[in-house]
Amino acid sequence: MPSRDATTHWEGNLQSGKGHVTLDSSNAGQFDVSFPTRAGDANGQTSPEELIAAAHSSCLAMNLSGVLASEELVADSIDVTADVTLGPAQGGGFEISGIEITLRAKVPGVAADRFAELARLAERTCPVSKALAGTTITLDAALA
Repeated sequence: MPSRDATTHWEGNLQSGKGHVTLDSSNAGQFDVSFPTRAGDANGQTSPEELIAAAHSSCLAMNLSGVLASEELVADSIDVTADVTLGPAQGGGFEISGIEITLRAKVPGVAADRFAELARLAERTCPVSKALAGTTITLDAALA
């Protein structure tokens, strides 16, 4: 499988500095970042946490479709929201203090309790979930 890459160019100190992230592999865009917007109002800029949320939600949606396929099920739709929280770390600095995932799907032919089991399996086996294993991840999954 191929690797993917991104590059960040930063200028200045933490509080008044600024940078931009370039999605190199896809050439899909360049996004401004700064610490004040990361820790406060986004003001039209992205953040590492938003990029993690995008990675997690898209990975989980794809992984759930694969888990469903193993049960010969196909979703009409899967909607995943990941809310990644930045908070103070014990001993100083910051950490990702939690990720709340909301997953809603339309899946014909599956009972709600079986769907919940499959959604939990998809979250546990999602590559991004695995990469974030040290973070508290909560999952609210239900049929739409």
